[in-house]
Amino acid sequence: MNHQIPFNKPCLEGDEIANILESIQAGKIAGDGKFNQRCHLEIAKTLGAKAVLLTTSGTDALELAALLCDIQPGDEVILPSYTFVSTANAFCLRGARPVFIDIRPDTLNLDETQLSASITDNTKAIVPVHYAGVACEMPVINAIAQAHQIRVVEDAAHGFLASYKGQYLGTLGDLGCYSFHETKTFICGEGGAIAINREADIEIAEIYREKGTNRSAFFKGEVDKYTWVDLGSSFLPSDLIGAFLYGQFQARDQIIGKRQKIYQEYLRLLQPLADRGLVKLPQIPEDVKINYHMFYLIVQDLKIRTDLIAYLRHQGIIAVFHYVPLHLSQYAQALGIEIRLPITEAIANTIIRLPFLIP
Repeated sequence: MNHQIPFNKPCLEGDEIANILESIQAGKIAGDGKFNQRCHLEIAKTLGAKAVLLTTSGTDALELAALLCDIQPGDEVILPSYTFVSTANAFCLRGARPVFIDIRPDTLNLDETQLSASITDNTKAIVPVHYAGVACEMPVINAIAQAHQIRVVEDAAHGFLASYKGQYLGTLGDLGCYSFHETKTFICGEGGAIAINREADIEIAEIYREKGTNRSAFFKGEVDKYTWVDLGSSFLPSDLIGAFLYGQFQARDQIIGKRQKIYQEYLRLLQPLADRGLVKLPQIPEDVKINYHMFYLIVQDLKIRTDLIAYLRHQGIIAVFHYVPLHLSQYAQALGIEIRLPITEAIANTIIRLPFLIP
């Protein structure tokens, strides 16, 4: 078939290209040029976060969060198995042991009713993942975390500008991590950000992000020279990434509006199949506002899923499945993790993600 509908295609909706040219002409395209700074300030103001810092990826945002949580060897971190590997990897790199729990069958988010039984004296953090930009039950999660003095890191890779009861995802826990990978609602190729919701974390986050130096304080005029003061890495992205992202952020209403139309059309066309019990469609709880990151459907079994993806591909339509559960991975087996998570395993075998292209 000559004509093919890809799973995803990057979109240009604002001044992305003009911003990149302006950044180049300004003569500073390294990290934290003027577009990165604009993103920091305007995104933080919009979200209501204490601070927002861009990173080179959503993965880097999670790794920075792990540093801010002071994760040490032997610590435990609770998270869903149904997530991208970066959610676990960021904490495992610091020596933590992942503790996987099952997901809810309605939202595909971490099942908050299983949290308390999973907490031990070694638990250091809980990492709820807002799947498809649908909020986890954050009040329950936060209450449990506070009772046990555990940090909460929201993996909001799917959830930039989605909200729960009027509050943006990523600002409900201690830290929030976003991805701007080209498959997300807002993109810059590769890129991410961390929302910092506690004043005490801001200065150390800037140090970790700047290779362990107080360079950020130097550029603010707070010190007369900068030097190595702690551990860290190079998490800050090129200003070209910030320039592209700033164009997307300026056009946020147009982007979300166009994606909403696609999402609602999928719902309209597929509802008859759902009414016949042939598929299940996404469920959005009350008080949740999504950002239309993705559209998925759940079929009855693995064979139907495999056959349907093959049929769509034959028609020139690229649909895909999603995560392989982390608790079944080769690395998890090497860690000696042997558990069954029935809902996670069932969803992993039956979910199909449909193309999401802004025309």
